[in-house]
Amino acid sequence: MKLNAKEMRDVDETDNIIAQKIKNLKRRKMYFILENIYDTYNIGGLFRLADALAIEKIYICGESEIPPNPKIKKASIGTYKVVPWEYKKSAREAIVELRTTNYELQPKIIAVEQAKNSISYSKADYSTPVALILGNETYGVTEKTLKLADQIVEIPMWGINKSLNVIVSAAIVSYWAVNSSFK
Repeated sequence: MKLNAKEMRDVDETDNIIAQKIKNLKRRKMYFILENIYDTYNIGGLFRLADALAIEKIYICGESEIPPNPKIKKASIGTYKVVPWEYKKSAREAIVELRTTNYELQPKIIAVEQAKNSISYSKADYSTPVALILGNETYGVTEKTLKLADQIVEIPMWGINKSLNVIVSAAIVSYWAVNSSFK
């Protein structure tokens, strides 16, 4: 089932046929952990990305808004209704949940951030399951959360600007991860 933007906005996830299709969708063992994402349009865009990749779940953490915020609804074109998500008070809570509920096959926790000990995103191990931590548009992933990550990856920047938009960064890294680990 592929729906255009208007059809996605009008999706009724409680409709039995739609609900069954959502439930039966084969999802990748990939998670997004959004830490203090302030721009609601970015959260909506991350829902669209999560749907495009058919990821398992989004954890919205900290000072982030949650659906059905009108700007998230608008930017997500309704994908917030079909991508599983959950709010947690902190990224740490999301990481703990992932590690305790998936204890048989520990998820790799990868922060997307510029840091002293980061490596190029193209050199990381994205074996599944994998969770990508995506940080605040201004300050990035917090130091406390970076300490919980198994790896820290960054995207090389050759211009004057220090960073990319969080959706762009998430798209680059997550599509790389899918192409390198989910074949």
